[in-house]
Amino acid sequence: MGRRPLSEKHIRSLTKVSGGKSYAIIIPREMVNELKWRARQKLVINKRGKKLVIEDWEP
Repeated sequence: MGRRPLSEKHIRSLTKVSGGKSYAIIIPREMVNELKWRARQKLVINKRGKKLVIEDWEP
């Protein structure tokens, strides 16, 4: 599989997770590193209009 053109660098596909009750999106490693997120970190997903906002969970 070839690399995407730079104009499509941040375009991702929505994938159904086995079991069919959840979906997943792969987040680019550069963005995860920039936000200093870690594997299995808790995140909050909010719907704002037609957009989803993903933020770090704060206890």
